[in-house]
Amino acid sequence: MDVATFVASVFNHELPFRVEAYDGSSAEPTVVSSANAVTLKILRREAITRFLTHPGELGLARAYVAGDLDIEGDLDPLFELSMPPLRQLLNANNLRSLLSTVGASALKPLAPPSVEAKPRGVLHSRARDRQAVTHHYDVSNRFYEMVLGPSMTYSCAVFSSREDTLEQAQARKVDLVARKLALKPGTRLLDVGCGWGAMGIHAARHYGAHVVGITLSKPQAAYATDQAQLAGVGDLVEFRVQDFRDVTDGPFDAISSIGMSEHVGRKSLPNYTQLMFDLVKPGGRFLNHAIGRPVSFEDDPRPSKSSELNRQMQIAIGLRGPSKTGSQFIDRYVFPDGELHEVGTLISTFQAHGFEVRHVESLREHYAMTLRHWVDNLTKRFDEAVEEVGVERARVWRLYMAGSAVGFERHHLEIHQVLNVRPSDGQSNMALRPDFEPTF
Repeated sequence: MDVATFVASVFNHELPFRVEAYDGSSAEPTVVSSANAVTLKILRREAITRFLTHPGELGLARAYVAGDLDIEGDLDPLFELSMPPLRQLLNANNLRSLLSTVGASALKPLAPPSVEAKPRGVLHSRARDRQAVTHHYDVSNRFYEMVLGPSMTYSCAVFSSREDTLEQAQARKVDLVARKLALKPGTRLLDVGCGWGAMGIHAARHYGAHVVGITLSKPQAAYATDQAQLAGVGDLVEFRVQDFRDVTDGPFDAISSIGMSEHVGRKSLPNYTQLMFDLVKPGGRFLNHAIGRPVSFEDDPRPSKSSELNRQMQIAIGLRGPSKTGSQFIDRYVFPDGELHEVGTLISTFQAHGFEVRHVESLREHYAMTLRHWVDNLTKRFDEAVEEVGVERARVWRLYMAGSAVGFERHHLEIHQVLNVRPSDGQSNMALRPDFEPTF
């Protein structure tokens, strides 16, 4: 059996895309699908090995990242496809025929691509969290400039229309956060997971706030400090390389946490919330901006045996990762140890630790648009990105951002801003109808 025929057999000969293989074989689409214009190019036998030794998402992702296979055409249609059942992937007759062509040595596992994360230590300990952050963020500030654009803001933008530039939408996002937090001259703001400093610099420059920004990434802190000086607010902003668990100089009038709590594990969420509560003064506000996942059977406090079996089967064939990100690829290559929480879990946790939740806003469509801008930026400068960070990491980002855009568009992913107040004498002291409309 040639390689292309094997791929067709995996899809029960209802192939949704074209296949070209290193052995000279090819197969045409046999069903009408949006993926018909896509060509899967199996460039080396190693792609077969990775697929056979790790059937499903992880094996395919490793083959793509390593360059053992390539995809010609738009990636989007591939995210519409469902992985065939495990019994079909591992059909004995098909495997026997394939191995007679490629050799039994194709079953010998290969080392994963060099950019696959290998965090060590206790999950969500300070040391392991630093490893996870370093894996994702300490890549290259120049690379992030290529992808994120001049705003250097690595979180969901807020668009007033589809004609907005990415930079306009990112300025609107940080201004929206500033207005929700009621920033004003002299306000003391803690920006948890400050990234490259966009929120802190905006808060100081346009609202006169005194800002402490913390990150576990040294390159981020250095970049943010330089940008604050260039913006003329170096005297109002301090960026630190510091774990949020080690902040002791509260209380703060307000806390922003933008795209950071995804790195906080479910078991650590109560501790994170309690620390935010302790660090903000009575009457102060805490805004949590985070990617989440839709509610599912996993959130049912009374899961049935069938739902647990379904979950385990999905993990086994790679449709779900064992982590809460729901993806083995994301967990291994993008956000090690990341966990996405359902928004109800966040709200319940915040309230259980004394916060009053005052406002919840979904920005799901906005994140899809943001990611489309990032994908476009990377596509235009892909060769330059490869030169800067290597082809493996550039491929990871191409796959991860395109898949994430589709995930938000189809409501496989969510994102919410949750505005909390630490009550003062039982009151939130907020206006009856607060106006959070950004001024940018």
